[in-house]
Amino acid sequence: MAQIFPKWANKIPAVVVAALILGIGAAGGFFWYYGSPKYIEVGYRPAQPVPFSHKLHAGDLGLDCRYCHSQVEQSAHANIPAPSICMNCHSVVLKDSPKLAPIREAVAANRPVQWVRVHKVPDYAYFDHSAHLRAGVSCFTCHGNIPQQDVVTLREPLSMGWCLDCHRNPTPNLRPPSEIANFQWTPPVGALQFAANQKEQLKVNPPTDCSGCHR
Repeated sequence: MAQIFPKWANKIPAVVVAALILGIGAAGGFFWYYGSPKYIEVGYRPAQPVPFSHKLHAGDLGLDCRYCHSQVEQSAHANIPAPSICMNCHSVVLKDSPKLAPIREAVAANRPVQWVRVHKVPDYAYFDHSAHLRAGVSCFTCHGNIPQQDVVTLREPLSMGWCLDCHRNPTPNLRPPSEIANFQWTPPVGALQFAANQKEQLKVNPPTDCSGCHR
């Protein structure tokens, strides 16, 4: 009896299975990368109700981060400064600037300015600013070089994998606690050994299990 299908047709099932495997793998890789926080969130730079320049204030003028974010060393959250903090300077400097009208209105109405949050850890993850700063993790590690940003931009993905990379090996991100807000600080010779000693002295042992961040 003559064959209905040619001999090469025997390879079709294997080719279909291989194509499915490659297709599923390619689709998984596509969404793994292009759907990750590193791709879809890094670079986020929303418009704010007041055009506040960190480059001017923290960079050119040299204001310490902790002047505005005054509770960051004691609190789990980095507080957003009240508009009255702004008016400590702007009651004299550019006090009639139209750009500062939302600040003046907020002070008069005794309400906060509705800033758009840029750096946000999901609600199901616990993050304590004070614990990281006490350990010697700088603002720079998570926020990038803020004093060089006219508009605050998300520089790191703040994803679980990114956090775990640091928790598993925090030493490269440690510096003297006195330098946590110094964006010009560079590791001196022997910095890694210093950081390793600091890790031991301060008992820096960040959790890597689920309960450490998901409480």
